Amino acid sequence: MNANDIRGNKVLVIGTGISGIGSAKLLGKVGAKPVIFDENKNIYEREIRTKLEGYKGDEPEIIIGELPDEIIKELVLVVPSPAVPMDSPIMTRLINAGIPVWSEIELAFNFAKGRMVAITGTNGKTTTTTLVGEIMKAHFSSTYVVGNIGYSYAERALEMNDDTVSIGEISSFQLEAVDNFHANVSAILNITPDHLNRHHTMECYAHMKENITNRQTKDDTCVLNFDNDYTRKFADRCPAKVVFFSTQSKLENGYYQDGEEIFFAENGNSTRVMNIHDMNLVGSCNIQNVMAAIAMGRAMDVPMETILKVVRDFKAVEHRIEYVATKNGVDYYNDSKGTNPDAAIQGIKAMDKPTYLIGGGYDKGSEFDEWIEAFGGKVKKLVLMGATKEKIAECAKKHGFNDYVLLDTYEEVLNYCSENAKEGEAVLLSPACASWDMFPSYEVRGKQFKDYVNSL
Repeated sequence: MNANDIRGNKVLVIGTGISGIGSAKLLGKVGAKPVIFDENKNIYEREIRTKLEGYKGDEPEIIIGELPDEIIKELVLVVPSPAVPMDSPIMTRLINAGIPVWSEIELAFNFAKGRMVAITGTNGKTTTTTLVGEIMKAHFSSTYVVGNIGYSYAERALEMNDDTVSIGEISSFQLEAVDNFHANVSAILNITPDHLNRHHTMECYAHMKENITNRQTKDDTCVLNFDNDYTRKFADRCPAKVVFFSTQSKLENGYYQDGEEIFFAENGNSTRVMNIHDMNLVGSCNIQNVMAAIAMGRAMDVPMETILKVVRDFKAVEHRIEYVATKNGVDYYNDSKGTNPDAAIQGIKAMDKPTYLIGGGYDKGSEFDEWIEAFGGKVKKLVLMGATKEKIAECAKKHGFNDYVLLDTYEEVLNYCSENAKEGEAVLLSPACASWDMFPSYEVRGKQFKDYVNSL
């Protein structure tokens, strides 16, 4: 299957979110005949057509609910939303029918121009992608930040030229169906347990992340975390030139933290890069993110002076260990993007005072032992909500932590924290869980927290 094969033919787009709508718009512009399908019977065709504003090409066919067999027989390709598992009934049906599958990033790449910097990992993707995007914008005239960060790669692909640099935040879901996709510079920031309800095993999850190096050669660069077992071991079979970063080890080659300084080492010779206090970001996780961003910037030949100016000016991404306000002597931090235990551990590490920790939410099949063990005397009270609250409470008891309370609503949680936290303490929203049991997204969860704090 190549890009020319889809022109004039029917291509099934599954899902009507940002990715699906972007894919449909691209398909229309290149002369394909998109068939937009959504299994959700509670949406209306007019809603989908409203999302398609600016669409160019033959009027797309829209199917809601059930996909007829006669449509499947006419398809040359299927582009599923990242939210659609490859082993779901609809995908099993299509794959068994012999229909080729491309993810949205694969579709976009086949029509885009320029160079690609692709970033994946369990945690830190959004902060690092945003920072790398700012670094590239400071040096290149044509840049696009796309992917899982909320901007459709497919919708923007045809705007790109040979000088364009695209910076993509790429999830494991988006890497399930790639073939020609090729990053000039890639990064795997870390791999820790997450999305096991989708990928089932760590081996499968790690393999999807490793697909970020698809089609790379030693002429390309892959930035890897030396401190993470999965990424360090992957270096031995990585097809690209590897650049490591580390906050825990002094490297012979790569970027590393030693005390309050970041260094770059090459063949054992180290050069100071910057002091960690020269950046606005807090926490060890963000030192890793900054080192990864610097490594990607240099791999793209951005001058170090330009990179460091951007790093020094860069502020925390919303919802990621984001300082909100101090009210009545209590510091409030929004880490709503801490949607798994490993990410939430980083939030705890960034705290330097007794903390009321808000946790719990949708159950992605995570285990919470390491999260509880990371409290290290910092967590004064664990305030639990959502579908996982009893599971987390049992885990806390098992580890001898009994300072927790279980509440039913978000309002109760927020009121409890603001009424009980004392001057000199902190309140941290870092749930270690996804938001979908109580909120449409982690952004909504974080915004409601910020709105509440700012109203105090």
